[in-house]
Amino acid sequence: MKSIKRKVAVFTGTRAEYGLLYWLLKDIQADQELELQLLVSGMHLSPEFGNTWQQIEKDGFSIDEKIEILLSSDTPVGTAKSIGLGVLGFADALSRLQPDVIVILGDRFEALAAAQTAMILRIPIFHLHGGEITEGAYDDAIRHAITKLSYLHGTSTDEYKRRVIQLGEDPSRVENVGAIGLDHLIRGKFMSVDELSAALDFPLTKPYFLVTYHPVTLGVEPAEASFKCLLEALDEFPEYQVILTYPNADDGGRKIIPLLESYAVKQPERVLAIPSLGHARYLSAVKHAVAVVGNSSSGIIEVPAFDVPTVNIGERQKGRLAAKSVLNCDATKQSIAETLKIAVSRSYKKSDEKIVNPYGQGDASSRIIEMIKTMQFIPGKTFYDIK
Repeated sequence: MKSIKRKVAVFTGTRAEYGLLYWLLKDIQADQELELQLLVSGMHLSPEFGNTWQQIEKDGFSIDEKIEILLSSDTPVGTAKSIGLGVLGFADALSRLQPDVIVILGDRFEALAAAQTAMILRIPIFHLHGGEITEGAYDDAIRHAITKLSYLHGTSTDEYKRRVIQLGEDPSRVENVGAIGLDHLIRGKFMSVDELSAALDFPLTKPYFLVTYHPVTLGVEPAEASFKCLLEALDEFPEYQVILTYPNADDGGRKIIPLLESYAVKQPERVLAIPSLGHARYLSAVKHAVAVVGNSSSGIIEVPAFDVPTVNIGERQKGRLAAKSVLNCDATKQSIAETLKIAVSRSYKKSDEKIVNPYGQGDASSRIIEMIKTMQFIPGKTFYDIK
């Protein structure tokens, strides 16, 4: 008698999150006991952010549902309305697919829409990267909200595992699987500088910085002013080329795009502005960069594994565990420029010192799949009190 496969829906709404999920998607797709269902939404479906759903299909995945939610807006009201559109779209999509479990990574507003819908439909949620802290963004509250909506939890460190349990989740359903993006280090193939140049159609003839800056959605760090300070700091290093990737579709993100495009147009041989690198080009660009600059979570979690310094700007990632190679600075020209000098000189470490990354060993996917296969879902959760 043919066994019934467990249907595993996976949600992705941004290029970065898809890159982290890539090997998990491949492993679910290849597993004889599982059936992959892929829900694609948010920035993936936006021409403004590169129509990255096309890359998903090029990578060999079938998209089961496309859920349009983004408004052409750059305000908190627009973001709130996008969440509402997401709930409407995910309700229809999930009722059609009827998955046995849905995997949701992280803390973005698109993920919140998917999570609250799945919870109401009594679909168990497997949440990745819960328990983390990013005090400079409302993502922090969203992440903890998704934790409380979820049934299974795969955290990236033991400290974050303890925090998820502190939020009232039963320890039997919480595992430290490590940061899933590190699976690329073990299983991925990286381009040489020449191959990367050809893939970008941009000659990388000098050492370069890889730069990604997202709006800070909590606190006082205005996106335009802070990004201008970053560009002015980069001008202090004319001997370095710059690869600038677009921000996420957060409040204020669209105000940054014209600034980075104008910066690239004025210096076409030095600066490349690109909506999305995709995970293969991005990780290859990280590998060969002099430094990764900005405020992306990737700079905290994945970049240290390459022994490449991160210049982490401002408040967005405040509270995350970080390796010694993550150099924090204020969102001012002087602070960014001074920290870039430290990154370039590598003076933050001894010449033979090995950077220790606290986020795992690159085997998260297999551990997640084992948890999915052994899951026994019982609707309703008991709050776990720490004695």
